[in-house]
Amino acid sequence: MKPIPIVLAVAVASIASVAIARDYKLGPLEIEHPWSRATPKGAMVAGAYLTIKNTGGTADRLTGGTVAIADRVEVHEMTMDQGVMRMRMLKNGLELKPGEATELKPGSYHLMFITLKEPLEQGKTVKGTLTFEKAGSVEVEFTVEAMGAQSPAHGGHGKM
Repeated sequence: MKPIPIVLAVAVASIASVAIARDYKLGPLEIEHPWSRATPKGAMVAGAYLTIKNTGGTADRLTGGTVAIADRVEVHEMTMDQGVMRMRMLKNGLELKPGEATELKPGSYHLMFITLKEPLEQGKTVKGTLTFEKAGSVEVEFTVEAMGAQSPAHGGHGKM
């Protein structure tokens, strides 16, 4: 039996790790790679991120969700105001315009896991749901990336 060339072994490992990234579909909504950051012990909140594509002809809203490891999930926005970063909860949720992709990312729109019951650990996943005004709810898994990560590992590409 011949040994597998190193290039082939690396390619197979890369494909396998990318396949771990999870994407979801709920009606006209395509949810790409939900992820969060690892948190230190004692942290009470965590941010979560993803991209939502609305392929439908009408707007919808991300209104929140649930995760077992926190008391609640809120939709937030971060903005810069005269050099000061401000964060606020979007009480009416986040509009998802038809035919557009909305990215939730660090320093912008994001989800907040409020009152964590345990730390988020890099390499693990957190099961939860996302709730939308029209489309309803969908179960998802958030991949926990490194503390301070600015984007999901492997570019967040998975299969639907």
